[in-house]
Amino acid sequence: MSEQLPVEASGPPRPANVPLRGTEHGSALGPSFYETVGGRPTFERLVAEFYRGVADDPVLKPMYPEEDLGPAAERLTMFLEQYWGGPGTYSEQRGHPRLRMRHQPFKVNPDARDRWLLHMRTAVDSLELPPLAEETLWDYLQRAAYAMVNTFDD
Repeated sequence: MSEQLPVEASGPPRPANVPLRGTEHGSALGPSFYETVGGRPTFERLVAEFYRGVADDPVLKPMYPEEDLGPAAERLTMFLEQYWGGPGTYSEQRGHPRLRMRHQPFKVNPDARDRWLLHMRTAVDSLELPPLAEETLWDYLQRAAYAMVNTFDD
């Protein structure tokens, strides 16, 4: 007779770091990516490092209406927190993210995208995340950056 492994009462196994939700819009039943990588402090460090690069970038800095990058940094932090399973403060304060619409007034061409990715790569590297978490975060950031391109004009 072959030995059978016990079946978990909660159902079939699920991939690591993929939280299940109790209902469609309910809270996660397990740790979110947000929690796994360290919560708000991790995203604050990511965003602070990113904006250090943006502050001196002649292409990207003019895209930020405020002289102080603080408000933009807070918006990006809240967005990333919410996206990765943290608090829903971004939507509570600003509504649906509508990323393409919010970026439409700005000329986001391949050069701007590549500069954004350059500064974000530096920021992601500064976190020294475990490889799978780093790859997961970077994959999303690359896809998001490519999706924001709205012109191919110089």
